[in-house]
Amino acid sequence: MFKSDTFKDQIILVTGGRSGIGFQIAKDFLQLGAKVIICSRKEDQLKTAAEQLASFGEISWQACDIRKTEDIQALANMIKEKHKRLDVLVNNAGGQFPALAEYINDKGWNAVINNNLNGTFSMIREMANTFFIPQKNGIIVNIIADVFRGFPGMAHTGAARAGVENLTKTLAQEWSDFNIRINCVAPGIIESSGLDNYPKQIQDMFEEAQKAIPLKRFGKVEDVSNAVTFLASSMAAYVTGISLYVDGAQHLNFDKMGLAKVLKSFIS
Repeated sequence: MFKSDTFKDQIILVTGGRSGIGFQIAKDFLQLGAKVIICSRKEDQLKTAAEQLASFGEISWQACDIRKTEDIQALANMIKEKHKRLDVLVNNAGGQFPALAEYINDKGWNAVINNNLNGTFSMIREMANTFFIPQKNGIIVNIIADVFRGFPGMAHTGAARAGVENLTKTLAQEWSDFNIRINCVAPGIIESSGLDNYPKQIQDMFEEAQKAIPLKRFGKVEDVSNAVTFLASSMAAYVTGISLYVDGAQHLNFDKMGLAKVLKSFIS
């Protein structure tokens, strides 16, 4: 679908690029000719990821906590000094934990909202003001989640991701005068390192849930990356303000209560 020089010499920032979906996105952009910057909070793991990605193209990295505006500004300054511009921002960084809504305390709620919603907005705002708005050109792709019919068992991240989706629709209109395109990719259950973080009971639930997905399989990190590269490419030049679901039609007929039922079994 893409030529090897599709993103030749374009400068692309991928947040949360040290593992999983973010790592695959960075790898694919490199293979398509881009110069890629990855960031995440964990410096040692970020450096290791950059060393692995270096064989595919020109890679840079810098530790950045997206919850801290000063970290984002330092990252923007590094990109400006090294590359002079930014062409594409992929907001992949985020985090959450499974919990029934009545057991999410203020600390847990605020941590997820600050990371997934506030951090994403801060990254968008700083990169837009530093690069995209002055350039009158830029592309933003936000990785959200399947929140089409809510997110039982993860109310905090459901609310945050829905906020990012609405923010995307808003900015697609507000910033159209600056020739900034902004879209979302909404993955379903993806076979990535992120699944390893859940307890065995939840992983077992995921395995059973696979049978209920219309396409009868989990997604792969490549499936998500393919959607991101499409939306970042000139093939999507007239596409802005949308959410592209990469979930095998999971958002249309899947039982959303599976995770919540497992969580309830822990306390019954």
